[in-house]
Amino acid sequence: MESGRQGTVDRHPTHRSRAGRSWLADHKDQVEPQFLPSYSSGLNPDELVNDDLKRSLPHTHRARTQAELAAGTRRFFHRRQRRPRIVRGHLGGPHVRYILDE
Repeated sequence: MESGRQGTVDRHPTHRSRAGRSWLADHKDQVEPQFLPSYSSGLNPDELVNDDLKRSLPHTHRARTQAELAAGTRRFFHRRQRRPRIVRGHLGGPHVRYILDE
């Protein structure tokens, strides 16, 4: 696949749903799914970013509304955009190198 991108897919029900399978079939020339074994969140870089987000949100002030949570999440990703080496670090571990291999 020359111009396609790889995407990790775990066994979450939304990824196994009819809609999810249909979407993958409709985009097979654009996305090559990389199926992960069950219970392998450590192999999924999305989960590494989620963990980074959870650690960065203030523990002393929990969001009281969905808007507060969304604002905190946006601030986190804006900070990460200015520090791409941190994001690249999520892809640098030996357990997720499969994403960078062609």
